[in-house]
Amino acid sequence: MAGIADQLAGLATLSQAQLRTEWRKYHKGQFMPLGLGRDLASRAIAWKMQERVRGGLAPAAGRELKRLARQLRESGDIDLGKDRQMKPGTKLVRQWHGTIYHVLVLEDGFQFQDRHYRSLTPIAREITGAAWSGPRFFGMKDRSDASR
Repeated sequence: MAGIADQLAGLATLSQAQLRTEWRKYHKGQFMPLGLGRDLASRAIAWKMQERVRGGLAPAAGRELKRLARQLRESGDIDLGKDRQMKPGTKLVRQWHGTIYHVLVLEDGFQFQDRHYRSLTPIAREITGAAWSGPRFFGMKDRSDASR
């Protein structure tokens, strides 16, 4: 069997009928939507091929995307800040006045410059020298979140 790179490259050589066959193979027997262009169909098939080989989205990520899509349909807006949880091991990166700062998320707080902090706010204050909201400084909350 050809490697994934060869399979992906081979998509460009398929006829429209062959693309439809591949579509059904990788999309659980569904027919390819009418009017779907060759480029978009090839990309969707390529995504499914790679998903089978490398794995797809984590179930939690899929649920979050569905929640956001539903919220967008219902209200015309989405709230990206809802339930934003940081897993231990996550690295937050922020550039401030030409210097890049790294903060490691721990089970019980944060690590910055080999010191432990219980929240992001004192870290933001140390970096900026001003009273910043730590989550806002690190991009976890928008300015509009403060007014909600």
